[in-house]
Amino acid sequence: MTPQRFALIQSVLARRQPDLTVVMDGVHKPHNLNAIIRSCDAVGVLEAHYVPVTGGYEPLNHYAKGAQKWVRTHEHASFSEAAKTLKERGFQLLAAHLSATAVDYRQVDYTRPTAIVLGEELHGISEKTAALADKHIVIPMLGMTESLNVSVAAAVILFEAQKQRLAHGMYENCRLPTHIYQKLLFEWTWPDVARRLQQQGKPYPPLDENGNLLNERPIRLPG
Repeated sequence: MTPQRFALIQSVLARRQPDLTVVMDGVHKPHNLNAIIRSCDAVGVLEAHYVPVTGGYEPLNHYAKGAQKWVRTHEHASFSEAAKTLKERGFQLLAAHLSATAVDYRQVDYTRPTAIVLGEELHGISEKTAALADKHIVIPMLGMTESLNVSVAAAVILFEAQKQRLAHGMYENCRLPTHIYQKLLFEWTWPDVARRLQQQGKPYPPLDENGNLLNERPIRLPG
């Protein structure tokens, strides 16, 4: 671990948004899931959620290398379970869904705790999922096709959320609770060591200013 690498990890982690996420309800193609997670990482999403499909599909590899090392994914048995969990945490659920009540995705306030709900590649979200969402959003299309690929749509919406949050200064200071920041900083810096300590039921040791292991001095939040 070089000081430069450790400084980058600190900088990226300090800009993570704990109240911006996506829920993938039935997205079954691994390349789409991976692309969505990559966009999540790019805009500072802390964690993502998904509801897997069953029957005739290979299990999603949510431990793949790349951006998924930096964006933790949570599996849910159903969308209603995911919706309940997120609503209890104060999230608004915005479903990408072409309906009579859908609004332009740019007309929504993404500075609120927000979960962007994305559906299955061919048919989109189900009517049951649509009914549980707080609002339906659409990306206006000027061509012959009615919609974008799900991963492209996710990127478009997420970068609108980033744009609004940047304008409100939501990336300027670390918004993670100190204990979560410290935990993730260690896991991002020393992933193999973290796994071994978890298996042994031992706490993480503190790190020095360059990311080296110490037995003293707590980790400080940046800024």
